[in-house]
Amino acid sequence: MALLTANSVPGGTAVNVAPVAVNSTDTIAASDVGMYGALLVVNNGGGSSITVTITDPGVTAVGNAGTTVAQSVPAGARRWLRILPGHVNRSTGVATVTYSGTTSVTAELVRG
Repeated sequence: MALLTANSVPGGTAVNVAPVAVNSTDTIAASDVGMYGALLVVNNGGGSSITVTITDPGVTAVGNAGTTVAQSVPAGARRWLRILPGHVNRSTGVATVTYSGTTSVTAELVRG
């Protein structure tokens, strides 16, 4: 598990956001998610589709676990996912993202 570091993109300034290799599980600090969320760009350079899942740490009113929704990223495709404050686990202070495959897969994290 690795902690992804977010990049800030200030108004009126061009910024180079370098992609980083993903792990099977990555985390994002609550401070990078902030009040408005963060954008996670997943680049799948591999030969087959992968699934990216952002963990829902919440519970329903009766205490059932939150629902995670898996997102598909086709081979050779790039997808943007929004990480919201509700994705941050209050106990750990991080949002958790899992990837079904990591070969030739990179990500870029941008603060909202």
